[in-house]
Amino acid sequence: MMEGSSLPAPKGLILPHEGILPRVADDVFLAPGVIVVGDVEIGARSSLWYNVVVRADVGLVRIGAGTNIQDGSVVHVTGGQFDTFIGDDVLIGHLAMIHGCQIHDRAFIGMKAAILDGAVVESDAMVAAGAVVTPNKVVKSGELWAGAPAKKTRSGEICAGVVSPLHGFRRAPVLGNARSPVRCPSPHENPWPQKVRETCSISSRFVA
Repeated sequence: MMEGSSLPAPKGLILPHEGILPRVADDVFLAPGVIVVGDVEIGARSSLWYNVVVRADVGLVRIGAGTNIQDGSVVHVTGGQFDTFIGDDVLIGHLAMIHGCQIHDRAFIGMKAAILDGAVVESDAMVAAGAVVTPNKVVKSGELWAGAPAKKTRSGEICAGVVSPLHGFRRAPVLGNARSPVRCPSPHENPWPQKVRETCSISSRFVA
């Protein structure tokens, strides 16, 4: 194969369960290795990255518009008890576990975090990498929770900047004063790019 050439890109796999087929907006990006099963709805401009699994076999999953679920994350439900609802412009980091819970608009879920049955992450809230939000806990708007089990560590103004490498917008919400998306380059519009650039920066005053 010539240097710099690319292969035709496979798509994610969309499977019915008991006759119900996922409903996915036309412009959603499903990376190779993604599996979406059952009673799932995914809104416009959302992106599911390599090896994400969304399984709505014993309940329903709703994912809003402009949401980014990163590599290896799992979204599931708790049969007969808790469906899963993910809002608009949510960022979910690599290898997260989203199970029978609610994540509201513009929330940020760190890498390897777990949001468990009946938990709620409100709009503009943040859950740190590796945190475990235990069943029925509520992470209120403007709060940052960390630890296992997760507890509130900060509240008030939290600033997070996100670059979506597929859809080319930079989302930089400041809690209580969200700013509009700004267009920027989109290297994943070619599904087999030479480089993947994905950045997320959090104000250093909330890291120490």
